[in-house]
Amino acid sequence: MSPAQPKRATSRAHPADPCTVVIFGAAGDLTSRLVVPSLYNMRRTGLLSDNFSVIGFNHGKMTDNAWKKNLRTALERFVGNSGGKLDEDDWAWLSAQMSYHAGDFDDLAAFHSLAARLREIERKRGTKGNVLFYLATPERFFGDVIEKLRDAGLVDDGGPNGEFWRRVIIEKPFGHDLASARALNERILRVLREDQIFRIDHFLGKETVQNIMAFRFANGLFEPIWNRDRIDHVQITVAETVGVERRGSFYEQTGALRDMVPNHLFQLLAMVAMEPPSSFDAEAVRTRKAETIDAIRPVQPEDAVRGQYGPGAVNGQLASSYRDEPDVAPDSVTETFVAMKLSIDTWRWSGVPFYLRTGKHMGRRTTEIAIRFKSAPFAPFRGTGMDAFGPDWLVLQIQPDEGISLQFDVKRPGPRVELAPVRMDFKYADWFRAEPNVGYETLLYDCMTGDATLFQRADMVEACWRAVQPILDDWSQRTPADFPNYASGSAGPASADTLLAMGGRSWRPLNTAAELNTRRTARPKADAPPAEKAPDRRATKKRATAKKAPRAASPGKTVAARKSAPTKRTSSPAKRPRKR
Repeated sequence: MSPAQPKRATSRAHPADPCTVVIFGAAGDLTSRLVVPSLYNMRRTGLLSDNFSVIGFNHGKMTDNAWKKNLRTALERFVGNSGGKLDEDDWAWLSAQMSYHAGDFDDLAAFHSLAARLREIERKRGTKGNVLFYLATPERFFGDVIEKLRDAGLVDDGGPNGEFWRRVIIEKPFGHDLASARALNERILRVLREDQIFRIDHFLGKETVQNIMAFRFANGLFEPIWNRDRIDHVQITVAETVGVERRGSFYEQTGALRDMVPNHLFQLLAMVAMEPPSSFDAEAVRTRKAETIDAIRPVQPEDAVRGQYGPGAVNGQLASSYRDEPDVAPDSVTETFVAMKLSIDTWRWSGVPFYLRTGKHMGRRTTEIAIRFKSAPFAPFRGTGMDAFGPDWLVLQIQPDEGISLQFDVKRPGPRVELAPVRMDFKYADWFRAEPNVGYETLLYDCMTGDATLFQRADMVEACWRAVQPILDDWSQRTPADFPNYASGSAGPASADTLLAMGGRSWRPLNTAAELNTRRTARPKADAPPAEKAPDRRATKKRATAKKAPRAASPGKTVAARKSAPTKRTSSPAKRPRKR
């Protein structure tokens, strides 16, 4: 098989518009870990204009050289982790375009001096007056910064067809509930036009997420069966092995639901469930996505569960409880895990449940969309000794091993009629050259070219919050009595299993068979004390041994590894899925 050219070489063939990128929060983690590495990668792949500059805006005095030295250190770490070496020529070019601007976010004088610097850069570097303002700041500064930009005359660009453009990138979270999202939209839209606002979600910068639409709408094989007639249910999982990573103060105010569901998970859901757009024009695509999100029936409290991780072992390493993390209250009731069942009230999806789950300190890092197809009629197999078929799955793997797999049944070789589950795999790494990226390169490029396809509109943001508002209201009034209710390194709390078992379904296995059996036979009690003892050495050794065991009926294994895996499902919805 000859290697194919990476998509980036064909779909991103020309440099973006000349512009200046102004980064508010220039000394923060987001800038050093994601934004600047993305700009470096864009320079390497020819996506940046030669007429380009970067201004870092942040409170606190700092020289240009000190700021760039800190960024270089972070960039070297990023490149090294990717198995490469810093390209000195590309870094020298990028750093030569960078300068630091000190100022407080509520200081109008600092914005007026920023305007003077932008005019100077326009004369020297030919940026044509185009400016992209990146708000890599906490949410509380969004409105203030945008209003100060207006007061300094920095957002006027003559309208959508003006000679130059001014655009603003806003990071999540965009509000913390429906009321705050509406208030923030109203405040920002008094200053900016909708076409100037780019609400960014780095999940949508991943090639495999963008490929969902191509996979659905470019292949006549799948779209005819992409509906309630052939699909039983859909599972969307975003599992992380990391904890809150020194972000305890942020996470205490946010939690897993606000951090992940109305943005990341709902964006994945919209890509899967949207109707075909009339074109790939930005507004046509965003309208279809908005219609899908708006059709989500508000999730009721009985269809959602929450969890918080306790002590355990992740990747063979002892892990502490969430309540023992820095800047976390010892009696915190903030959730680090969320699972929910939701319904989309459209002709295509009526009656098809969508199950979403996300959590930290899980047993395996994965992001996937798994589509379970309905079983075929069983009549032809009567008298063969079988009483059920195995599940048919189409799995879109977003990370870490990007690809698509299809699981189905075949006849096992031999004289008897026996079925065995097998899998067909496509891996991006097998067909395309990998380009180093952090997921922001495509999104930044789209901002510079004015393509809003991958960005949310105000109505989409509000529809997302509307869908989860009943849960937020309920959880704010009820204190969970069983936190922490899942061990670090597990697949989440037992109540998440019950959520699916009530409909006769089960989650796709996240961990090894031994870990799943341990979790299902040693469930935490509802009245357990908040603090749990750290696992002893024997428990740790047992988990380490379990990690070496083969997965049970997992799509990640070969056909040979699955021959002993059970292919039958329990017929009673009240029973738990068979232990693996």
